[in-house]
Amino acid sequence: LVFIPDGVREPLMLMVAVVSYFFTPQRVFEANEFSWRPLIEVAWIFLGIFGTMIPVLDYVEFHASDFHLASDAHFYWSTGLLSGVLDNAPSYLTFFTAGLSLDHFDINRLPDVAEFASHHGSRLAAISVAATFFGGLTYIGNSPNLLIRAIAESRHVPTPGFLAYIIRYALPILIPVLGLVGLIFFRG
Repeated sequence: LVFIPDGVREPLMLMVAVVSYFFTPQRVFEANEFSWRPLIEVAWIFLGIFGTMIPVLDYVEFHASDFHLASDAHFYWSTGLLSGVLDNAPSYLTFFTAGLSLDHFDINRLPDVAEFASHHGSRLAAISVAATFFGGLTYIGNSPNLLIRAIAESRHVPTPGFLAYIIRYALPILIPVLGLVGLIFFRG
């Protein structure tokens, strides 16, 4: 899907989803206890997140040098911590934009993005790894976390609350592992 042109890819994915929904036998939905509630919940959160990201990205593009992001480690921890409290996709986009802007590249120009990737691969890796891995710190760090929790709750499977998850799992397990990843791969 990556190589399908913009403006074609998204409608194509939507069309496949609609066709799948209408051609799947009703008994399959019933057997899986399908509900729109978790999807709607996540969709509203995403609308809010992505709707508010446009001015943030504009700000970051013009003020990236004010953030003092001087090393791969800075990008790793900054991207990661934001990704833990915001969905990982906008966190990635925010710090990718900052990384580009520090070298006077424009995220809207494909040659700039390609040149950045070829000259700053370790910075790009720090941003990518952090946005992905730190998304597990909270339920809101990665949208499937919310979706899975909502599905589990709709089936009466006990799940820890927001703070309980952080205290029981994120702080004692994930933070040390993520710290080790940062030390090994993104020191400088």
